[in-house]
Amino acid sequence: MTEPFVLRRETQIAAPRATVFAYLTDPEKILSWMGSDATTEPHPGGLYLLKGIGPRASVARGAFREVVPVHRLAYTFGWEGGQEVPPGSSLIEIDLIERDGGTLLRMTHSGLPTEEQMAAHAKGWAHYLSRLTNAAAGCDPGPDKGISDNM
Repeated sequence: MTEPFVLRRETQIAAPRATVFAYLTDPEKILSWMGSDATTEPHPGGLYLLKGIGPRASVARGAFREVVPVHRLAYTFGWEGGQEVPPGSSLIEIDLIERDGGTLLRMTHSGLPTEEQMAAHAKGWAHYLSRLTNAAAGCDPGPDKGISDNM
């Protein structure tokens, strides 16, 4: 068996860590930049559930493993009905670091099974981290049209 793939991304956000943390954990704020329905229980063992956008509207499901307000989140992640990345099969870790009057968001998505899945999730993260960066900074990212290729 090959070692799972790991995706790493960083983005600088012109907002304090508390604001960015809220945009990652509060369902109403999440929906301003991603998805059509969200349920979060931000405590270890709590539910992470997000319904996507578009005709296929895939549902991502996982559970929070680590919640350190305004500093760090870690939660399992996968797609309901997904063969390659089923719920709970991958791990998203997000660290929020004070930097340059704002927040550096450092994200690691590990446990992706193939290069193709890593590429698909990289495209998704590029789209959604850009939207998060705008939303958390107080800018309207506009309506989410999703990404063109399915993950």
